Amino acid sequence: MPVQDFLNQRSVNVTVDGSYTLPNWYDPQGRLRTFACRTTRVSPFRMIVEVPVVGKVGDRLTSYFRDFGKFEGRISDTMDRSFLLELEMTRARREKLSDMLVWLEKKQKNPAIKCIRKDARFVPSNPHSTLTLADGSVHPCFIIDASASGVAVSAPVQPPIGMPLAVGACIGRVVRLLPNGIAVQFVEKQNSRALERLSVKAGQTEAPADSGQFEPAASGGFAAV
Repeated sequence: MPVQDFLNQRSVNVTVDGSYTLPNWYDPQGRLRTFACRTTRVSPFRMIVEVPVVGKVGDRLTSYFRDFGKFEGRISDTMDRSFLLELEMTRARREKLSDMLVWLEKKQKNPAIKCIRKDARFVPSNPHSTLTLADGSVHPCFIIDASASGVAVSAPVQPPIGMPLAVGACIGRVVRLLPNGIAVQFVEKQNSRALERLSVKAGQTEAPADSGQFEPAASGGFAAV
């Protein structure tokens, strides 16, 4: 189904974090790579999902969402940084998902609940950004969540622990590998205004604002000075 047709159907604008695997995307150990994702619009039959790696129409995939559980499905349409997933499930589970969507919509409209989530973590309204690696290469990434001290992202590449890089315009270093991405610790704690620089608009590449803290090392990477 085309995305435009889905937008005209009865569905719920609901944001739920999740993860997914695509066919033919493997890590160095030969296992399927897992990427982070987030729903934007959901019905009992299909959903629009924002992602770091879009995939192709017809790709079958497995996904898991915190509030929904595990889904099998097929990509029926793609957009810039998102796809439309056709959900495959039994009638009984569709009815259960329908009831859950109604509940989640009410939950997310509750201001008290929103405040609690914002205190726990920071998730930008635009989750798409860029990773600038030590070799100068730039890659798209998806922000899972962030705080004043660091950020978790999912991307087509998986830099090793210890590598310095920039997420948007915020400089940091990889401190942990996650099942669906990497955790980056900032060189300095960021305030809320600085965290807005994490998100990068489509087609925009922003140089790290604090790039003066790093210079090229003899090995071709970056070294802190």
